[in-house]
Amino acid sequence: MTDLAIAATGLRKSYGDKTVLDGVDLAVPEGTIFSLLGPNGAGKTTVVKILSTLIGADAGEIRVGGHDLAAHPQAVRAGIGVTGQFSAVDGLITGEENMLLMADLHHLPKAEGRRVAAELLERFDLADAAKKPASTYSGGMKRRLDIAMTLVGDPRIIFLDEPTTGLDPRSRHTMWQIIRELVTGGVTVFLTTQYLEEADELADRIAVLDDGRIAAEGTAEQLKRLVPGGHVRLRFTDPAAYRRAASALHHEVTRDDTALVLHVPSDGSQRELRLLLDRLDASGIEADELTVHTPDLDDVFFALTGGTRRTVQPEEAAR
Repeated sequence: MTDLAIAATGLRKSYGDKTVLDGVDLAVPEGTIFSLLGPNGAGKTTVVKILSTLIGADAGEIRVGGHDLAAHPQAVRAGIGVTGQFSAVDGLITGEENMLLMADLHHLPKAEGRRVAAELLERFDLADAAKKPASTYSGGMKRRLDIAMTLVGDPRIIFLDEPTTGLDPRSRHTMWQIIRELVTGGVTVFLTTQYLEEADELADRIAVLDDGRIAAEGTAEQLKRLVPGGHVRLRFTDPAAYRRAASALHHEVTRDDTALVLHVPSDGSQRELRLLLDRLDASGIEADELTVHTPDLDDVFFALTGGTRRTVQPEEAAR
C-alpha cells in the first residue's frame, strides 16, 4: 500500500461564528499531485496554512511527511516547501540574491548555498536573469523563482496555493511542466487551484471543497462520471440505418432526425460502450461515427459547489 505524504482526519477551523473547515478528511499518497478545487472562500488556503503549520486547527488529526503535526511541527517544517498565492520574491534584490537568502534561512554553508542556488536558477531557466533585480522579472519568471526558492531546502512535499493565478497561457503551461518534473523526481505536490483545466491536466486525485466540506473526491475521470449528461453520439448517413438504430434503442435515445444523430445516455465506460456496440451488432446496424461525450470538470464544479450539495463518498466515486 502506498505510503501517505499527508493524512488529515476531522480537520476543523472557525473564525468567530464563521466555520471555515467542517470535518475535512484528506489522504495524499507520496509522489503524487493532489489538487484541492473549490470556489473563493471555500477554505482552500486555510487547509494549506494548517497543513504547512502556518496556523493551527481547532480540531483534527494531521500527519505530514510521517510526522504528527501537533506534536512535531518543526519536523514537518523541515520536510515541506510552500509557494503561496502571493509572490515571496523580494523585488529589490536580484534573483540570485533571493536564492542565497533562502539558502541562509536553511542554514546551508556558503559554498553549498551558492551551488544549490546556481543549480536551481539553471533548472528553472533563470540563470541569464540571475544578476537582474527581481522587480524586472515577468510574472512567469517570478513564479518560477518562487518555486526555485521553495526547493532550496530539498522538500519532499510542496504546497502550491494557486501557483498560476494571473499568468498568461504560455507561462501556465511552463509551470505545469515544472510541476510534473517535480513529481517525477519523487516530490509530492499539494495543489490548490481555481483553474479546472489545471486540475484535469495535472492531478492524480482531486478533492472538491465546498462550504468547508469535501463534496467529492476521486480521479478526474471518476468525478466526471458523478455528473449526469454523459452520452454516446451516433451519427448516420443512411436514413434507414438511422431509423433501425432509433427503433432498437428507442427507450434510451434522444433523436435528431434532421442530422441523423442519436444521443445515448452513457457514463463513457468501456463496459457500457461494449454493451451498446453489441446491441447494434446484434441488429446488424453500423453507425458512421461514434463519439463519447462526458461531463467535464466545469460540470462537476458547478454541480458540487454552491446550492444543494450531494456528498459523494470515495468508494462511490471509485465505481
